[in-house]
Amino acid sequence: MNSLSNTPGSEGRRRLLLGLIPASLALGACRATPGPPGRTVSTTAPAAPGPDAPGPGAPVVAAGAHQAGIDRPRQPQRHTVLTVYGLPERGAPPAGTVGRLGTAIAGLSSGAAGGRLAGMSPGDLTVTVGVGPRLVSTVDPKLPGAAELPAFAREERGGLTWGGDLLVQICASDPLVAGLADTSLSASLAADGCVPRWSQPGFRPAGTGAVRNLLGFPDGIENPRSAAELAGHVWLPAGGPLAGGTIAVVRRLRIDVPGFQAQPVSGQERVIGRRRDDGSPLSGGAATDRIDLSAKTPDGRYLVPAMAHARRANSLASGGGLMLRRGYSYRNAPDDQGLLFVSHQRELRTFTATQQRLDEGDDLMRFVTATASGTFLILPGFDGGRPLGQPLFGTTSTRHTP
Repeated sequence: MNSLSNTPGSEGRRRLLLGLIPASLALGACRATPGPPGRTVSTTAPAAPGPDAPGPGAPVVAAGAHQAGIDRPRQPQRHTVLTVYGLPERGAPPAGTVGRLGTAIAGLSSGAAGGRLAGMSPGDLTVTVGVGPRLVSTVDPKLPGAAELPAFAREERGGLTWGGDLLVQICASDPLVAGLADTSLSASLAADGCVPRWSQPGFRPAGTGAVRNLLGFPDGIENPRSAAELAGHVWLPAGGPLAGGTIAVVRRLRIDVPGFQAQPVSGQERVIGRRRDDGSPLSGGAATDRIDLSAKTPDGRYLVPAMAHARRANSLASGGGLMLRRGYSYRNAPDDQGLLFVSHQRELRTFTATQQRLDEGDDLMRFVTATASGTFLILPGFDGGRPLGQPLFGTTSTRHTP
């Protein structure tokens, strides 16, 4: 486990600054819409959303209707540091802490706090903040984000690595920028009494669209692909008190990579439900085509096996909606590597219905164990006139200058 209870400097942060291996892993929900087989195979898929999303490496403005790091930049940056904090249960209301965090984020992202990044340009640095169910429920237990995740199969639960009050995910193309931003923000949060519960650096390969994971398969194919799909499946409804926010699920999943790779490639493909070389579905067609779950061989067998991950995680099969997944690989040791799973969805049920179906039967899940988990309300965006957290906690006196 990567608990920080006895590691004030954070082993996870040191690992990030020592360098990362270019690979990634992202599992999660797929959506099925039958597509005709026989099309030309593509090795990449459209990346998720954002009509005005900046290109790779371009600066990302922190202010906006939504926080940065969800649908912008369009392609997730190569490096992340994700940390979950606990807040004092009987401390001051969190409005001031969250508001000050927003001010610090705006300064880092704009380059105004250059000293905190050792004089380096922030580049495409983004910081995304969420609050846990305990804090949301103190405002109103009926609000989105007030519900905890239920228990699932194959979990190694730890006191510090389950739940949490505050999620801070830092992403950047430069791992040094991500690490320095993490150091700066963690120091600011410590001054407010926030204690890190667990932290994990992660990495992805370069490229656009779908990228390969630690198992060798292209992933990230099935994600919302338009602003309309984001509005319908990711963002909390317009007109509501938390419009512009979303519900995040974060899970650190240890993967038995050697065990999976010990199978022949054909066996690996049956577990996943896609071809390893280009990610195309076993039902036929290109990587970007929707999987046809009804496709069968001449003798009546499903082309996508009954327990293949692509079938079991399919949103039509689980009854859930689409998730926007921005997962990262991690590697702490040869026997501790896998996926830092991050998904954004309008309803927590989108994730829970999918995970429950995976628990009922999915050939991939025998290689996967969750070692950290939590759900968080990703707060609506902020700007100079609206501090971070204001829609949930009310007005603070914190001054924001993005």
